[in-house]
Amino acid sequence: MKTTFLMLLFVASSNFLYAQEKKTYTATTSENLDITVNGKLDEQEWQNANWQDHFIQHEPKEGDPPSKMTEFAVLYDVNNIYVAFRAYDNPDSVSLRMTRRDHLEGDFVGVGFDSYFDKRTHFTFIVSAAGVRSDNITSDDGNNEDWSWDGIWTAKTELTPNGWTAEMQIPLTQLRFKESEEQVWGFQVLRYIFRKDELSSWQPMGRQIAGLTSQFGILNGIKNIKPKNALNITPYAVARTERFEKEPDNPFRRSGKDNGLDAGLDAKIGLTNNLTMDLTVNPDFGQVEADPSQVNLTTNETFFEEKRPFFIEGKNILSYSLSFGDGDLAANNLFYSRRIGRQPHYYADLEDSEFADQPSFTRILGAAKITGKTQDGWSVGVLESVTAKERAEIDGINGERTQVVEPLTNYFVSRVQKDFNDGNTYIGGILTAVNRSIGDSHLEYLHKSAYTGGIDFVHKWNDKKWLVDGGFYFSRVAGSQEAILNTQTMYSRTFQRPDADHVTLDSTRTSLRGHGGKFTFGKVGGRFQIAGIFNWKSPGLEINDIGYTPEVDEIMQILWMGYRWYEPVGIFRSAGINFNEWTVYDFGGNLVNVGGNVNGNTQFKNFWNGFGNINFDGTSLLHNVLRGGPSMKLPGSTGFYTGFFSNPQKKFTYGIDGGANFSNEKGFSSHKSFEIELGYRPFETLQIEISPEYSVSDNRLQYVTQQDYNGGTRYIMANIDRKTLSMSIRLNYNITPDLTIQFWGQPFIATGDYSQFKYVTDSKADNINDRFLNYTNDQVGYNWTDEMYQVDDNRDGIVDYSFDKPDFNVKEFLSNLVLRWEYKPGSTIYLVWSQNRSGYENIGKFDFNHDIKKLFDQHPQDVFLVKFSYRIGR
Repeated sequence: MKTTFLMLLFVASSNFLYAQEKKTYTATTSENLDITVNGKLDEQEWQNANWQDHFIQHEPKEGDPPSKMTEFAVLYDVNNIYVAFRAYDNPDSVSLRMTRRDHLEGDFVGVGFDSYFDKRTHFTFIVSAAGVRSDNITSDDGNNEDWSWDGIWTAKTELTPNGWTAEMQIPLTQLRFKESEEQVWGFQVLRYIFRKDELSSWQPMGRQIAGLTSQFGILNGIKNIKPKNALNITPYAVARTERFEKEPDNPFRRSGKDNGLDAGLDAKIGLTNNLTMDLTVNPDFGQVEADPSQVNLTTNETFFEEKRPFFIEGKNILSYSLSFGDGDLAANNLFYSRRIGRQPHYYADLEDSEFADQPSFTRILGAAKITGKTQDGWSVGVLESVTAKERAEIDGINGERTQVVEPLTNYFVSRVQKDFNDGNTYIGGILTAVNRSIGDSHLEYLHKSAYTGGIDFVHKWNDKKWLVDGGFYFSRVAGSQEAILNTQTMYSRTFQRPDADHVTLDSTRTSLRGHGGKFTFGKVGGRFQIAGIFNWKSPGLEINDIGYTPEVDEIMQILWMGYRWYEPVGIFRSAGINFNEWTVYDFGGNLVNVGGNVNGNTQFKNFWNGFGNINFDGTSLLHNVLRGGPSMKLPGSTGFYTGFFSNPQKKFTYGIDGGANFSNEKGFSSHKSFEIELGYRPFETLQIEISPEYSVSDNRLQYVTQQDYNGGTRYIMANIDRKTLSMSIRLNYNITPDLTIQFWGQPFIATGDYSQFKYVTDSKADNINDRFLNYTNDQVGYNWTDEMYQVDDNRDGIVDYSFDKPDFNVKEFLSNLVLRWEYKPGSTIYLVWSQNRSGYENIGKFDFNHDIKKLFDQHPQDVFLVKFSYRIGR
């Protein structure tokens, strides 16, 4: 479904077969210009404006005339840019789907301004026929788009006998430009017809040309305007009440309720016309949707998308990716904003009959962010944030006390980039710092300081078809001996492995350094594209205080190639296929993994969409599977995943996707999943989506625990059968473009049934059956009273060691109901109801009726809040 300006018009990797002449549009003004933005275009100024048409079809048939005519005009005064559109059509055929802001469906028109005129950065403003606005800031010639940016501007639309019209008023405070007698900007206008899935543009754009902003036309004629600095101050107040199950013995939950009031401030201040400071004091994100439920049995940290508005906006400016592209490695970054305000690192130490009120998240006392681009071509991003020293309140038989669970912490990120050569070349750098005020001995395992930095460069040539992209980065963490020992023995690093001959565990160290790099050379324009990618991360690299990478100690080579069909062929409207191959070594020269995949996607002429992939993974040598034990060989796998989705223009939509993955060693592991996606739009303002998903997996080598035995260590594994059922439910009721009601809910059930326990004998044996030995029935017994497995390893009748029953049955229901009203531009009222039900049983059996009943028998935890904000500014 095409919902964004970037996805629709400026698909990365695009190229006309012939050079396009740049069009020029001249904006006009008049004395005492007086425009009332209502979508009617009935002022005399619009009748006298410079109207232009001659749009060119971009999709599906690039270069053909569009099926319907479009006209536009641009006016200006000393404070605003005004844009008007006439979209000719049969008014009964115009799609008027009402959605929330930045989630467009239906017909729309849009305009893009490269007001820096650097051919790399532009501001986008879009309005749908239903009056829904969408906007973004795009940088790096289309490679980075920030759809979280919500500019302060207005737009109105009107249905007419000849189709529909739209009118925009864009304050100059929302654009960045240098002072000049006459402005010269990059400029683009587009129109999308939903029922035809047809996109047309004023300035022809080539889908095979690598680049976006650089293909814009020219806007001139804007004279004697001055840059205007933004100034918006938005105080807010929040009233919150929480309801939960009463616990008579727990002093913190005895009443079953908790109430609170809070207040804070958000601000956007133009330091210059090119640099803006965003400021937040005591921010509240109560309206943000919860993270989806999941059970993670690996050693890799789960990556969660950022959803908090302050950290989403402008995130691309602060980003430093550790790899080229947008595949599975895209999350690896020197800056991962979810670190700021995370759950406290420490959990309160409780004695018998004690209870704790543990904070769920670390309070952000304040944060400031400076972003922008100077007249000299320097892109700048700086973020500074301070999080609170958090304490858990403890009460019980020993009286009341507190315990620090998170130290006062300062986070700092700075990023600069400079472009040259008409936007074809840039160099950049990043520096991050985390400093903690650790004054409590039980927190000495945390880093006192953590620094990362890097440089990067990109050069493109031959009309941006070819590029070289590279970078080098480093890290240094410091703290107590305990902290650095903890870092060396983390599952991502495991210096303590007995077979690790290229790293050394040093318990006396008080700092650790590491480095990494990336290099890409490839052709990224045209129908056929190809790239060679090389990345490395040294064993000592540690960026996870403020960045994200789940694994280090790797040297990776990737070869990627793809081919794209842009024009309709046969039953296909467009299609693409690509191939990936990779090889991974560690710094000791050990082959860690070899694999590859083939991926394809298409849109059919009936507007259905489909995709599919086939994956091949060779034998892996994993350093973390035994949690500090020796590296272990695990069998490779072969799998596929595919899906088909119906025409999104229909009221009722549906799709299915699913796949399977099987071990290359017969019977050792498998994973199968299946999802159905159902959507229904009974009328233009209401959308209902339901997506149930079910997966089943089994694994004969699932890690359980490790136990000391006979002067050595037993690494215990088992068979596991997992079943996971979840369902995402969404309801969007868009009463007006500025008044919306949204509901999201997710019931979730996950079970794990462990059996056939075994211990590792030779973790790297060539024959997989020689890598472990199954326990016999006379070695392992189950203690029903203590719910523990007891092991008589040498069969002498005496228990040698024991471990907890690992079976699990996790049940959770999460939901958010949010009413949002933007009662004036930039000022909002939120009414929010969040509910959480959760339960756990130490059984591995999956029983749908039993589990659903148990889930909704759980007492809910409800949070109700009202948030009011009021924007003051220009």
